[in-house]
Amino acid sequence: MLLTRNVRLGAKRTSMRLEPAMWEALEEIARRESIAPDEVVGVVCGTRPARTTLTAAVRVFIVDYFRVAATEEGHCRAGHGAVTPPQAARIRMHEAV
Repeated sequence: MLLTRNVRLGAKRTSMRLEPAMWEALEEIARRESIAPDEVVGVVCGTRPARTTLTAAVRVFIVDYFRVAATEEGHCRAGHGAVTPPQAARIRMHEAV
C-alpha cells in the first residue's frame, strides 16, 4: 500500500507516493538530522541523477542512509548474522510484507 503525501521543495509543493515504512524511515532520518522531512527531500531532489524520479531517489537515499549507519556491532546487537531456521522464516515473512 502506498501513501501519498505532499512535500514542499522551496516554494513548490509536490506529492510523493511511498510505502508507510519509507515514510517512517524518512521521518526518522529527519529527526536524527534535526531537520524537517521536506528538507531531507529537498537535499535528495538537488542531488538526484538526471532522469531519476524523486520518489525513486528518496527510496535509494533512505536505503543508503541506513546502510552507511549499519555496523557489524549494530548487526550483532540486533541478532543479525548467522541465520538460523527461525530467523530465516522471520526474514522471509518480513520480505513478504
